[in-house]
Amino acid sequence: MDPSLRQRIRDDDPSALGELFDQEARAVYRHALRVSGNPQVAEDVVSLTFLEAWRVRHRLRPEGDGLLPWLLGIATNVHRNLARSTRRHRAALARLPPRDAVADFSHETVERMADAERLRAVRTAMKRLRQADRDVFALCVWSGLDHAAAAEALGIPVGTVRARLSRARTRLAKLTDEELRRNRAETERPPATGQHQASRIQAARSTQETAR
Repeated sequence: MDPSLRQRIRDDDPSALGELFDQEARAVYRHALRVSGNPQVAEDVVSLTFLEAWRVRHRLRPEGDGLLPWLLGIATNVHRNLARSTRRHRAALARLPPRDAVADFSHETVERMADAERLRAVRTAMKRLRQADRDVFALCVWSGLDHAAAAEALGIPVGTVRARLSRARTRLAKLTDEELRRNRAETERPPATGQHQASRIQAARSTQETAR
């Protein structure tokens, strides 16, 4: 990366932000997609991240090896704010009269990234982690930042990153296994008695009609 890019951004050069977007937008998008599980949300996070990066450009430190940790730190805060707004919006919708359900296909892209069953379990388990642990796990594991870069992104000590990551890994492994066992148990559960009886009656009627 051009070593002057950081300084050019600090010096209010909009073309430098454009170059940074070309270099790192895909990495920011992948991070946002893994965290949110929603392609549209990920696109919104990318847009808002670079807008926010330009707004706070004068806070960028004059030294550093790369700008991706800085961007991912901003993206983490942007996604957190979007998620908070989404929860408020859903709470408002829940107070409205019910409408016919519409299928949501927003998870299809993420589910193709890995085994769908385990990915769903991991995402559900992630929601049960502390927010601080989720942020560290997403940056270090999903986005591949090292401890120092994650510490820079989140504005916390490296030792705190290590502790949170270790705790997140242990907790997430346990919660994911619990989710997988629960999901498989629900899948293997026999149908309710009423459903089973209805199926037998329908089968009997079909047999009688065939005999006629």
